[in-house]
Amino acid sequence: MHDSGTAAARPAPAPEQGEPAEAGSRHSRRFGLPIATCLVMGNIIGGGIFLLPASVAPFGTISLVAFGVLTAGAIALALVFGRLAERDPRTGGPYVYARAAFGDFAGFLAAWSYWITTWVSNAALAVAAVGYLDVLIPVNGHRWTACVAALVIQLLPALANFAGTRYVGAVQLVATVLKFLPLLLVAVGGLFFFDSGNLGPFQASDDSPMGAVSAAAAILLFSYLGVESAAVSAGEVRDPRRNVGRATILGTLGAALVYLLGTLAVFGTVAHDKLVASTAPFSDAVDVMFGGSWGGTAVAFAALISMVGALNGWTLLSAQTPYAAAKDGLFPSVFGHKRRGVPTVGVLVTVVLAGLLTVYNYTAGSGGVFESLVLITTFTATVPYLLATVAQIYFLVSGQRERVHRGRLVRDAVLAGVAFAFSMWLVAGSGYAAVYQGVLFLFVGVLVYAVMAARKQRAAGTNG
Repeated sequence: MHDSGTAAARPAPAPEQGEPAEAGSRHSRRFGLPIATCLVMGNIIGGGIFLLPASVAPFGTISLVAFGVLTAGAIALALVFGRLAERDPRTGGPYVYARAAFGDFAGFLAAWSYWITTWVSNAALAVAAVGYLDVLIPVNGHRWTACVAALVIQLLPALANFAGTRYVGAVQLVATVLKFLPLLLVAVGGLFFFDSGNLGPFQASDDSPMGAVSAAAAILLFSYLGVESAAVSAGEVRDPRRNVGRATILGTLGAALVYLLGTLAVFGTVAHDKLVASTAPFSDAVDVMFGGSWGGTAVAFAALISMVGALNGWTLLSAQTPYAAAKDGLFPSVFGHKRRGVPTVGVLVTVVLAGLLTVYNYTAGSGGVFESLVLITTFTATVPYLLATVAQIYFLVSGQRERVHRGRLVRDAVLAGVAFAFSMWLVAGSGYAAVYQGVLFLFVGVLVYAVMAARKQRAAGTNG
C-alpha cells in the first residue's frame, strides 16, 4: 500500500499493482529485478559509448577524473530515486514525487518535460542508428532510403511495446546481453593489450586542471541520462519498493563500469594522436587487439543493437509518465488506457511525433533545427531530476516520518544534496541556448496545463 502522506491536498490514486485485468494477461508480465536492471542499463547506454573515448581524448586522461566525478553524482541520484520509489512506488517516477511534494503544477512540468525528452530523443536515436546500419547495409546513399530505415528502426521497438510488457522485457534482456558482450570484450580484453605509451598526456588541453575536468564533463554529462528508468516504470516492476531502488543502483553501477573500463581500454590500445582523430574508437581498438579490419563491422552491429535496445526502453518510458499524469487528470484521459500492460496510446503518439520529426530531419536539408531540438532535450531531461531531488529535500526538511526514517536522515540529506548539485550541473552543462529554448518548450506546457487544469476543475464542479 502507499504512504498515507503522499499529498496533503488530494487522495492518493489507487496503487498500480491493482490492475487485475492486466495481471492475468499472458502478454503482460511485471519486470523482475534482472529486467528492471537491464532497462536502466540499456537506457543509460545508447550509442554514445561508441564515440565517447574519441570525444574526450583531446582533454587527455584527466577526462577519466571527470568520469569519476560524474559517476559519483549519478550514483547519488540513483540512490535518491531508490529512496523515493521505496516510499511511493507508482508509475511516473519524478512526476509522482514532484506532484506529491509541490502539487499538480510541479508534477505536470516534470511529466511534460520528460515526455518531450523521450520522443525527441527517440527520433535522434533512430537517425543516429542509421549511420551504424549503413556500415552493414548501404542505406545512406539516398535521403529517402535513410529516412525509411530510420522509421523502421523506430517502429520495431514500438511493435514490441504494443505486444505487451512481456515482450518489452524480453527484447530489453536480449538487447542488453548482445550489446554488452562486445563492449565487455573491449573493456576487459583491451586491458591485456594495454600500453601506457598510448595514453598521451594527462592533460592535453591548455585549460587549467579544473577547466579541463569541467570541459570534459560537459561532453560526458548526459552519458548517465536514464537513471530514472526503473522509477518511471515502477508500476510494472514486481515488488517495486524493493526492486526499483536495487535496479536503479545496479543498472547505474553496471553502466558506469562499462563506461570507465571501455574508455580506459581504448585509451590504452589506440595511440593518443590517432584516437583524437578517430570516428570509430572501439573499431580501432578491436583492430589493434585482433588485427584485420573487421572491427568496424563488429562495432557497428553492437551499436545498432545498443540503439534498438535503448529505443525499446525509451518507447515504454515515453508512455509511462503521460499515463500517470492522465490518471490524475493532468494529461488527456486517452493517455491513461493500458493494453497488455502498456499505455498503447502514449506509445502510438510517441511513434507518430518522433516519426514526423525524423521525416522533417531528412526533408529540411539542414540538420540545424533538428540538432537544436535534440540539444533542448539535454535541458528538458534534467527538469524532472531537479524536481525529484528537491522533492526528497522537501520530504527530509518537512519531517514527513512516513517517508524518511530518522536514523537515515543525515545520509539521505547528503545524498539528496549531491544529487541536486549533479542535476544543477546537468542543467548548466546543457548550455545557454538549450536552457533558453527549453524554457520556451516548458512555457508551451504551461498553456496545456491551464487547459487541463480548467477541465479538471470543471469536471470536479460537475461531479460535486
